[in-house]
Amino acid sequence: MPETLQTTDVAKSDADLLDHTAIAVRAAGSALRERFGDVVRYETREELMSALAVNDDTALDILRPRLAQLRPDAGWVEDELDGGALPPGEWWVVDPAEGNVNHLHALPEWAVTATLVRENRPVLTVVHLPLTGETYTALAGAGAHLDGRPLHVSQTADLGLSIVATSQARPDENEEVVRRVGASITAMLFDALVVRTSVPATLHLANVAAGRTDAFWQFAGARADLLPGALLVTEAGGRISDAEGRPWTPESNSFLAAAPGVHAEAVATLSG
Repeated sequence: MPETLQTTDVAKSDADLLDHTAIAVRAAGSALRERFGDVVRYETREELMSALAVNDDTALDILRPRLAQLRPDAGWVEDELDGGALPPGEWWVVDPAEGNVNHLHALPEWAVTATLVRENRPVLTVVHLPLTGETYTALAGAGAHLDGRPLHVSQTADLGLSIVATSQARPDENEEVVRRVGASITAMLFDALVVRTSVPATLHLANVAAGRTDAFWQFAGARADLLPGALLVTEAGGRISDAEGRPWTPESNSFLAAAPGVHAEAVATLSG
C-alpha cells in the first residue's frame, strides 16, 4: 500500500508540474511572437548565429528561472544541439526556439518546447506554437493532448497511402549523414504517397501524434528536437524505434516515429 500511495503522489505531482511547465512555455512563446514578423537579414555566419542567440535568450530569460523554480534540483541542458545519454537524475531539455531559423525568415513553423527527463526517460513535455496558440502536452502514462483534447496516431496500414516526413538535424552534418538522408528520401519517394522535408522535427512529430501524418524519420539529431515528439507520439499510441526497428535511445544514430500500421514498412524502406 505505501508503494501505491507513493506512485500516486508522484503522478499527481507530475501532472501539476506539467500544467506549470505549460504556463512557462506559453509565456516564452508570447515573448518570441512579439519579435516575429520581418525577415532578419544577415550576411555572415556570425551574424546568423547572433540573431539566433537573441531569440534563444529572449525565451530562456523567461523559461530558465521559472523551470528552475519548479524543479530546483533538476539539471539543465545548456546546448539544444547536444545528443547522447544524460547523467542520472532529472534534467530539463529545452529548445527555446525550435525552428529558430524559420522565425528569422518570417516562416510560421517554429515552437517553444520544454521536456523533463528523469533517468534518461522523458516524463512530461510541452510544445507550444505561439502563432496558432496551440499547446501540445504529454505525460508519461497519461496520454498526449492538444489543448486538452486527446491525440491519437493514424490508423493507416499502408505506407503507399501515407504522408511521411523527415528533417535535417543540423545544417553542418557530415557527408555520410547527408548522403544517408538523401538516399532515404529517394527510397520513401518510391514507397510512400507523399514525402515532406522541412525543419523543425518537433512539428512533424506533433503531426504524427495528431494523426495528420503517418511517419517521421531523421538521422542523427539532438535530444531537444526528438525527445518532445517522441513522448507525444508514444503517448498517442505510435511506435518509436531507430531506422532499423531497434529500440530508440538518445544515443541512437537514427530515429523513426510511426503509426503502428506502417512502422514495419517504414523500417523496411529505410533499412533496405
